[in-house]
Amino acid sequence: MEITRKGTPFKVEGTQPAVGEQAPDFSVKNLKDETIELKQFNGKVVLISVVPDIDTRVCAVQTKAFNSAASAIEGVQLMTISTNTKEQQENWCAGEGIEMEMLHDTDASFGKAYGLFVPEMNVLARSVFVIDASGKLIYKEIVSEMVDEPNYDKAIEVAKAAR
Repeated sequence: MEITRKGTPFKVEGTQPAVGEQAPDFSVKNLKDETIELKQFNGKVVLISVVPDIDTRVCAVQTKAFNSAASAIEGVQLMTISTNTKEQQENWCAGEGIEMEMLHDTDASFGKAYGLFVPEMNVLARSVFVIDASGKLIYKEIVSEMVDEPNYDKAIEVAKAAR
């Protein structure tokens, strides 16, 4: 698969999971250095917002938009994942006054499990996944142009309907 950044193509490694399949499990750390695995959220709807670099404008907009919308939905677990370091994510959250489940995928293990790693830039492709309470992937959007925002409304609509 390929995505673009301001029109320049970049190769995305791996195979993305398909809607209807069980979502691949993953193991990454949050800002408290706790290991977070998808299987911990069995029985809950999970919305995963993936951003290439939290310290860029579109990633900040995406993270704030999902944090604002999804945090108000009872029964939905929101998590944001990027390849940024823990310190970069902590600094961003502190600067924005936001507390949320922010996961750092510095070794790209999540990115490789979901087929999102862009090795040339050492980032993950901008994307959104919604996983139902049984662990099945029910929505995915991989944004083809990195500087474009995802479809917030559609992802939130699917997450709400899955509760």
